[in-house]
Amino acid sequence: MRITMIGSGYVGLVSGTCFADFGHEVVCVDKDPSKIEALKAGRMPIYEPGLEALVADNVRQGRLSFTTDLAPAVANADAVFIAVGTPSRRGDGFADLSYVFAAAREIAQALTGYTVIVTKSTVPVGTGDEVERIVREARPDAEFAVVSNPEFLREGAAIEDFKRPDRIVIGTDDDRAVEAMNKVYRPLYLNQAPILVTGRRTAELTKYAANAFLATKITFINEIADLCEQVGANVQEVARGIGLDNRIGSKFLHAGPGYGGSCFPKDTLALVKTAQDAGTPVRLVETVVSVNDQRKRAMARKVVTACGGSVRGKTVAILGLTFKPNTDDMRDAPSLSIITGLQDGGARIVAYDPEGMDQARLVLSDVSYAEDAYACAEGADALVIVTEWNAFRALDLDRLGAVMATPILVDLRNVYSREDVERHGLRYTGIGVVPGLG
Repeated sequence: MRITMIGSGYVGLVSGTCFADFGHEVVCVDKDPSKIEALKAGRMPIYEPGLEALVADNVRQGRLSFTTDLAPAVANADAVFIAVGTPSRRGDGFADLSYVFAAAREIAQALTGYTVIVTKSTVPVGTGDEVERIVREARPDAEFAVVSNPEFLREGAAIEDFKRPDRIVIGTDDDRAVEAMNKVYRPLYLNQAPILVTGRRTAELTKYAANAFLATKITFINEIADLCEQVGANVQEVARGIGLDNRIGSKFLHAGPGYGGSCFPKDTLALVKTAQDAGTPVRLVETVVSVNDQRKRAMARKVVTACGGSVRGKTVAILGLTFKPNTDDMRDAPSLSIITGLQDGGARIVAYDPEGMDQARLVLSDVSYAEDAYACAEGADALVIVTEWNAFRALDLDRLGAVMATPILVDLRNVYSREDVERHGLRYTGIGVVPGLG
């Protein structure tokens, strides 16, 4: 099939490339000329393991191309995917749909035959209705269907998630559109990926509900971690104890500094606003949002406590800046709140991240950057693990202790055990563990 992807950011680029790898003919469109030129030259706008090689292979095979010219790409397409950004709107937290609606207007002008218009962007309930209205108003003669097909990609594992999905959700009541979407995803039949065909509004809400539930699991175990510290329990063992229950599951039960990234923060806010507007507030999700925001700020206080109650004039080394490993995404990363809190307390910050430092420089000020973990720790009064990159899982603790001014390790991801760290002469602070239980 001929597929056009409007938006060549994270979702659009990964989805378009994977569709091309399935054998479809894909054109990725973006308004940013510099991004398109970079993609044509083989330079990726994001870091995602395996993406650069996959893009290069499909470009070489002639199945994947990039352009700023939307009209011919849409005119020749069987399916047009809208994969533009839907950031939180300032003021009320609702999803900013201006890019989605602008794309819909441009698509409308370029339609030539029956076309399936697919919202891949994460959008609130009813957005597909508005997209359909916009296109119908602009082109009453056009043959088209609007489908919701939310993405469920994890940054750092997006290619694997796309090719081996837990499920594919298709929201439409148009039989012709269902047939077209089945053709789009036919290469996944061999993997027996479940395809759930629902109403369009149901598909839109499914995406938000999924992310809100996962954010709730994270926030739940983080609050249990705080309780563990007060009552002398071990949150890792608690998480294992409840995660072995098949009704609960072990995923997203890892205590840490709070969730961040491009999805959970904005999607939980958007769901809260949607529910409030509908007169059925989701109190649980409202609390999740509030608790998570407070938690990220509380992590700075945890570091201060580990340093004896003050970080004024001290050097704090930060390992990991991105919101999770295997990405360069700094959006709503816990490190931002932690570093700001420590700087407010008078600390000097030195940081290292395997992939995120270029993006961090755009959003952080007065931070020094190191070339590796050991250079980061040199002369530091405390070392804080914020993101659990694999490169931080087997550090030479003796070497760290030797180069630090004060051998304090604050492990906000519970990468190490207290016993291990203290055996090497460092003082340890973890999440949800107390002395003797780490």
